[in-house]
Amino acid sequence: MKLIEKFRRSRLISKLFIVMTVSIVAVCLLTSLITIRMAERLFAETFSITNGKVLNQINTGLESFNDSVVNAVTFASQCGSVKTYLTGGDTNSVAMSKVYYRMAEQMEQISSNLGAYDVAVTIIGVNGRSYSTDPNYWPASPQDLADDPLTRQAAAEPLRVLYQYDERDGKAGKERFIVATKALVDRTGGLSYGMLYIAIRESEFRRFFANFTSNGNDVLVLDPSGVVVSSNRTELIGGKSPELLRDVETLKRDQLDYLNGTAFGQDAIILANELPPYHFYLVNLIDRQYTAGQIMNIRQLALICLTIIGAALLVVFVISRRLTLSLTRLVRLMSTITKKDFRNYIAVSGSYEVRELSKAFNYMLDELNDYVHRLLETQKEQRNAELAALQRQINPHFLYNTLASIKLLVQKGNKETAAETINALISLLQNTISNANETITIEQELENLKNYVFIKQVRYGDRIKVSYFVSPDCMHCKVPKLMLQPFIENAFFHAFNVKTEGTIYILISRTEHSLVCEVVDNGDGMENGGQELMLEQHTSDESVSGASKGRRRKPAGIGIQNVNHRIKLLYGESYGVQISSVKGQGTQIRIVLPLMEETEVTGDAV
Repeated sequence: MKLIEKFRRSRLISKLFIVMTVSIVAVCLLTSLITIRMAERLFAETFSITNGKVLNQINTGLESFNDSVVNAVTFASQCGSVKTYLTGGDTNSVAMSKVYYRMAEQMEQISSNLGAYDVAVTIIGVNGRSYSTDPNYWPASPQDLADDPLTRQAAAEPLRVLYQYDERDGKAGKERFIVATKALVDRTGGLSYGMLYIAIRESEFRRFFANFTSNGNDVLVLDPSGVVVSSNRTELIGGKSPELLRDVETLKRDQLDYLNGTAFGQDAIILANELPPYHFYLVNLIDRQYTAGQIMNIRQLALICLTIIGAALLVVFVISRRLTLSLTRLVRLMSTITKKDFRNYIAVSGSYEVRELSKAFNYMLDELNDYVHRLLETQKEQRNAELAALQRQINPHFLYNTLASIKLLVQKGNKETAAETINALISLLQNTISNANETITIEQELENLKNYVFIKQVRYGDRIKVSYFVSPDCMHCKVPKLMLQPFIENAFFHAFNVKTEGTIYILISRTEHSLVCEVVDNGDGMENGGQELMLEQHTSDESVSGASKGRRRKPAGIGIQNVNHRIKLLYGESYGVQISSVKGQGTQIRIVLPLMEETEVTGDAV
């Protein structure tokens, strides 16, 4: 299941390649197997015809030998001298010598019928007499033969020549023979008076078919019990194979030309002829594996198949690669949308399906880019509206406090100081409200701060001092206007309620990529670390200093919140305001901005 699921999730070219690979290999293997089977079948049919003729030739040779045996048996059965020798009693020595002489002549005559073959003829009579043309050829004594299965079976069928397999222990070890046995019967009385044995060595009998055998092409002679009586494969002689006998009987019964079967543990093509005179079966076994290797070189065929498969796979891979290349490129380009790359248009090429997908993808990018453009414009307008609203909050807030200070000066009759304060306010308004730019330089911001501090000191006196520590390389850096003013205003209002005097420090420096502005006072500080200054605007009119309880609350949180909000709108969430404070020690405001020189292009856009 995991392999199937992995296959489903794999790339299209991988699926195509796997499917084509399996298909090509399957077709090649099936074609090879079918070719081999057809070749084997053709081979079997061809061999069945050829070897059928060979078996007929072997049959002819065996029939000739049988004819010779029958002639010898007939002569012996009709010979009076043989009958006299086998049935007569003991006489004087002269008469016996004549009998033996005539018997020797008749045996020579009988042997002359078998002169073309190397055999031994043995006759045993009911009177106990025996005669053998070569006692050393077939080591069977008359005593052993009297109760031998050869004799019993021949006596059971006295009217026919019976061929039987026989093994004897000779001087050279175990020897194998095929013995033609015939009971000698009196034609008038029907009584048996002797037994005739014609023995031929299996090695001699084998010569009838030895020239027709080869590797993988064997000949066997099988008796009715399934015993191999002769074969070119000597290790099989004397062995019994009921399975082979059953296949041979099937061939005979169904009149088949050949049969595919198993013989002696090997797949074989089986051909067989019946030998009626012998009551044997002449069997031809063709080793299928060996002959298949002779018909075709399996190794060479495998190499050819592998070469064809490799070449086909290479062609399939190249074609599949070309067909799916445009689709793969399309998928790769589509994946770039997750990286917010909306301008990576696709060249319309490839197949019909890929071209249609490319057109649809490009149309989608057009629609998406148009939507993003309109969304950015809407966000820009929204941001500008927010900035304008914040500016409108800061300016009235600052003007309220400044006009309140001028009012006090006029009420006290200090007209010159009031005039200087009004001039400072005019200069401050010219540099802030009248200036349409959203950002100004540090130099301009300091000038505005000094005017603002002058106005505050007119109201509060010199008990709160302001010191400036500005790095010279920061003077031309750009900052949002009125950025520091809310924090100084907050310090004037809240930092010195318990302490009657103190100092506010303005520190401006730069790092590699940032501008750092700090407003630090040594005033009362706060219990909560200054977090109250970062509350929402609806709570910003509450007191942020624990020391200011019981006194009139000043609207300070609005300006601080607005500055922090402005910075994040202009430059992003990584920039803004950080506040830390310690009760009784003072408060530190840290403002982090992107480093922008005066020559850089700036504007309202984020």
